[in-house]
Parts: sequence; structure tokens; C-alpha cells
Amino acid sequence: MPNPIKRIGVLTAGGDCPGINAVIRAVTKTAIYKYDLRVFGIEDGFQGLIENRIAPLSSLHVSGILTRGGTILGTNNRSNPAHCFVGNDEDGKPKFADVTPRCLDNINAHKLDALIVIGGDGSMGCAMPFVEAGVNCIGIPKTIDNDVAGTDLTFGFLTAVATATDALDRLHSTAMSHHRVMVCELMGRNAGWIALHSGIASGSDAILIPEIPYDIDRICTFVKNRMAHNRGFSIIACAEGARSTDGKQIVAHVDPTRPEPIRLGGVGQHIATQIQQRTNIEARTTVLGYIQRSGTPIANDRVLATAFGYHAIEQLMAGKQNRMVSMTNGTLCDVDIKSVAGKQRLIPMDEPLLATARAVKTCFGD
Repeated sequence: MPNPIKRIGVLTAGGDCPGINAVIRAVTKTAIYKYDLRVFGIEDGFQGLIENRIAPLSSLHVSGILTRGGTILGTNNRSNPAHCFVGNDEDGKPKFADVTPRCLDNINAHKLDALIVIGGDGSMGCAMPFVEAGVNCIGIPKTIDNDVAGTDLTFGFLTAVATATDALDRLHSTAMSHHRVMVCELMGRNAGWIALHSGIASGSDAILIPEIPYDIDRICTFVKNRMAHNRGFSIIACAEGARSTDGKQIVAHVDPTRPEPIRLGGVGQHIATQIQQRTNIEARTTVLGYIQRSGTPIANDRVLATAFGYHAIEQLMAGKQNRMVSMTNGTLCDVDIKSVAGKQRLIPMDEPLLATARAVKTCFGD
């Protein structure tokens, strides 16, 4: 029986990250060259689906984009069709509406047989109303945070770790020269994967992650002991979602109009201030921020992204419905997209890298 798939749409939702263009390229070229499909790019994630900003993608459009950061389609981390911000009411409170029917009309107008959704856990959640409406959605896990459930690895993560490691390496010389504590605040939301990997790779003295609440007194004792034994400095890799033993995280901003209203940030400065006040040792903060999400993907991310894009089309043409590409135990496979939507993959306490770091006397603040 011939496969009914003839026309597909592809969108990139959520935050940008290195490797998205490599996925778009692999999806488009595999679809066109191997299966003679028509591919349509949806601009700015689900916002483009809402506003009917959908246009054909050819092999020429994706030529030469493998090494480029960002996404040629644009992205958006504010749009959730099932809970779309449509303005404020008379009291200034945000109003929301379910615009899924509008999106379905646009999908039907372009005769799209399936959607390729490139995004993180939130984006997979945004795809659920379309899955429930009968649209075949194939997900590709994208985020520097590496926190998408159902896969051991997301593309973009390895490049972010390389960037963070380079920054931590560079902080060593300043910390050593001035005999200071240098706290580097890294991205990751509620998951500490970037901080853990880059912290180990850079030989950071302390690694603070959301999964292990920190005790500021223990951090201060650790730092003072290093100074007393002629170490002269300390490097702390700190995830933006790191929380103290009271369970509190430092929130930079709350925007009720966004699907994820809480924006974390500021914990690095908070910890540095606490250390300096309690120990009289100079402490400084570096917030790496969006640099981790920017720039050219490293070779491993280009390969992973290309493999993910190819596998997504292979799943689709094999007749599979509503799957997400996955890398599990080093093997490319796929999982039910419903089982991972909206779920975060945090660092488990039996993660081998935690024991590895502790064995070389890395402090986790606990």
C-alpha cells in the first residue's frame, strides 16, 4: 500500500540552539531527494502556524546552512496555540484563547499530511492538541538543556557544554591571578546537565545543580579550606536553577503571557555575594547567558542533528504515528510523543558522573 504522505510542514519552536539548521537541512533533503515529498517551512514556530506564515522549502533554501547557528525558519517561545495570549482585559490582566482550530484550518489549507516539530519538552506539549485532532506529529528533541524526557541526548547540548567549558577554562587565569572565587552562572532551567558536564570538563572546584540543594555554609567552608591549603582560588560552575536547601530558586522575571512564565537568573550573583560576606574572600560572577545558545554547532551536534532529521522522515514514511526521535543507550530510536510531552529529564541521583565528580573532591554544596 503506497504511503499517503505527500506534503509535510516543519517548524522550530522554543529557544534557538546550535544544530537546528542542520536538522532542517536533513529533513528537507531526505524528504525531497529520497521520497519526492513537498516540504513547507512554518515561520517562527507555532506563531507561524497561527498566522498562516507557511511557505515551500526547497533544497536550495537549505543549501549551505549546516554550519550556521540559529534557525532559518525563525522560532518563538511565547506561542502555545491551546493557550495563546490575545491581549489584556479591561483590568490589565492577560487574556488567552485556544486558537488550535485556526491552526488546523491552516494545516488543511496547505494540505499538510504531517508536521515535523523541532523543539523541547514545551514544544512537544504544544503539539498535543494537533495529535489529538488527528495530525501526525513527529518530534525532534532540541535544547541545550538536555532535559527532554525519552532521550539521553538532545542536539545543541554538546555545543553548549563546549562553550561553557571554554568560559570556565578562561576564568581560571583571572581567579588564580586575583585569588578570587569565580562563579559562572550557566543555563539549564531546572536541569543541571550543562553545569555538570562543563564543570567536570573544566575541573571546576564546585558544581551547583538544581537536583542537589546547596548549603551556603558548606560552600563557604569548602572555599575557605581551599584558601587555607594554598589553592588560592576557586571556580564554581552554577546552574541557573540551582536552589538552596530551603528549596528556593532565584527568579529574574515573571511574565504571565508566556507558556513558561518564570525566568530564572541571578543565582550566581547571589552565591558570590554570600561567599564574600561570609568569608571575606573576593568573589565575582560571570553570567554566560545566551552565548551558550549561539554560534556554530560543533561536529558532534551536526552529526546528531543530521541523524535526527533523517530518522524523523524515515519514521514518517514507515507509517509511524506521533513519535519523537530518541537517542537511547547510543542507539537511534523513537518514543511515543505523548509520553514525553511537557516532561523534564533531570539528573538522577544515580547518575555516574555525580560519583565521578565527587571522587575528585568536587563540591556540590551538600
